[in-house]
Amino acid sequence: MALAFAFSITWLPIPLSDYRLLFAGAVLLVTLGVLDDLHELSPKSRLGAQIAAGLIMTLGAGVVLRDLGQLAVPGPLVNLGILAVPLTVFATVGVINAVNMSDGIDGLAASLLLVTVCSLGLISWASGHLPSLGILVLLAGVLLAFLTFNLRLNGNALVFMGDAGSMFLGFVLAWLLVKYSQGEHRLLAPVTALWLFALPLIDTVSMMLRRAMLGRSPFLADREHFHHILMAAGFSPKQTLGLMVLLAATTAGVGLAGHFLGVAEHWMFLGFVALFALHFRLVMSAWRVRRLLNRPLLQPVQSRA
Repeated sequence: MALAFAFSITWLPIPLSDYRLLFAGAVLLVTLGVLDDLHELSPKSRLGAQIAAGLIMTLGAGVVLRDLGQLAVPGPLVNLGILAVPLTVFATVGVINAVNMSDGIDGLAASLLLVTVCSLGLISWASGHLPSLGILVLLAGVLLAFLTFNLRLNGNALVFMGDAGSMFLGFVLAWLLVKYSQGEHRLLAPVTALWLFALPLIDTVSMMLRRAMLGRSPFLADREHFHHILMAAGFSPKQTLGLMVLLAATTAGVGLAGHFLGVAEHWMFLGFVALFALHFRLVMSAWRVRRLLNRPLLQPVQSRA
């Protein structure tokens, strides 16, 4: 996927110098991801590489989350000041891990990413911003090509994304979300970016909070993700995939509606916080019910690489 995207982008009529550091960070993550898929590196090694990629993105390329939009009414943009770089790195690591942790069943991570990428593409097309549209079309093509071999109606997957693929895609997505949501001529508000990637992001953050509340490492592999809970409730992997893609498309649709209808950013943010709280409450309740039934969700998890 990384090679296909890198080769294809050279055909676009855009200055490639703007994306040299994107591929520098991607090479770092893909290299470490391959090593992790082969030798199971420690979480600290993966986290270190992700932070390094985030620093390349922020300090090297200047792709920084400088403000959070207009979250107060009336009021100016919520500027981050000296917190801009550390919060951007933190957000980048979060998106990378959200993609990585959603890679639990065939087709899930790529399908959720495809929803986000297509939503961004729609905004780029409506804005008439052809350079960003070209990049997003290429990324969507990469995801569709992968899904052709990973998500099969009959039979097992022929390829898996692995940590190399998930970290590459997560890094590219984080780069694009930050780049397109900042600056005077931004394509979308930062809160819209949250809605377009809502389901993987909310599930990852809520899962990490649950682990912290139980005194476990936030990066410990387990079966407490939303897709694991759906399958534990009796849904098949294909049904779980369809339901989660539908939910992701719904949340992205809310973000698109807010963007095109001009809904105030503070209302969109409050809605996102409410959705997160609802998800966290429901998943915590489901986890408690499973424990009461002596059917815990926490089980050893093997790598899908």
